[in-house]
Amino acid sequence: MRGNRFAPGRLVAWFVLGVAVLITVFPFYWMIRTAVTPSADLFTDAGSLWPHHPTLINFARVVGLVDAERARAAGGSGAHINFLWYTLNSIIYSGLIAVVQTFCCAMAGYAFARLRFPGRNAVFAVMVAALMVPPIFTLLPNFSLVKDLGLINTFAGMVAPSLLMTPFAVFFLRQFFLSIPRDVEEAALLDGAGRWGIFFRIVIPMSRGPLITIALTTTVWAWKDFLWPLLVGREEQTRVLTVALGVFLQQSPNTQPDWTGLMAGSVLSVVPVLILLIFLGKRLVQSLNFTGIK
Repeated sequence: MRGNRFAPGRLVAWFVLGVAVLITVFPFYWMIRTAVTPSADLFTDAGSLWPHHPTLINFARVVGLVDAERARAAGGSGAHINFLWYTLNSIIYSGLIAVVQTFCCAMAGYAFARLRFPGRNAVFAVMVAALMVPPIFTLLPNFSLVKDLGLINTFAGMVAPSLLMTPFAVFFLRQFFLSIPRDVEEAALLDGAGRWGIFFRIVIPMSRGPLITIALTTTVWAWKDFLWPLLVGREEQTRVLTVALGVFLQQSPNTQPDWTGLMAGSVLSVVPVLILLIFLGKRLVQSLNFTGIK
């Protein structure tokens, strides 16, 4: 048994895994490295893994903790991001989508898994087929509809297209609901519980892992979304953090983009989601053991 631990195949697998992790993490490391590099040293230190004169001035000037004169002296344009306001907008945007979409997808997934109604298989087939439709194809129709409804520059218009459900989440949760023993639900029916009672009192508590997984992945997707919030939430009151970073880059001179400031803002924008993943990542990994296809 001790010899198997160091088998060549196992060593190769660990090596490949280590390389994959390194390739995945390195861009984020380089983003941090650029964020702590003085603008004057950005190109002179381009070949080093860590800047020779690291500084936090880029973070300070991006969030507006230094005046415009010091920001320009540090290599910026004097522009800054109202970080707290845009972070709050991103929390509202991603939080609304994650909570409502997870709940609606749970109801739809349970209906496809347990309820019998005419056309159920056909409707589910259409739902699964929607997985093959690129989101860019629905961008223009959704924008036209939101514009006709007068919801431009409102949170309602921003969350409307993805608020209720997505095909992947419905499929994901349906597969888990199929794995729940029917005996548990039948016993609840014999005790007088209805379908709503079974769903809220039995199914939901037993599905916390997969529900957290869907909520977490939906939050991350909504947090990093850029194109749709850019089209619908262009004004200050609805601008999310990703769009604010794009506006910040546009405010820098075209001849010399403020890469260090942009990387500092990008690092700050990743921190809230990173904290969420640290606390809920274990739930995400555990729940994958309960989603076998039946």
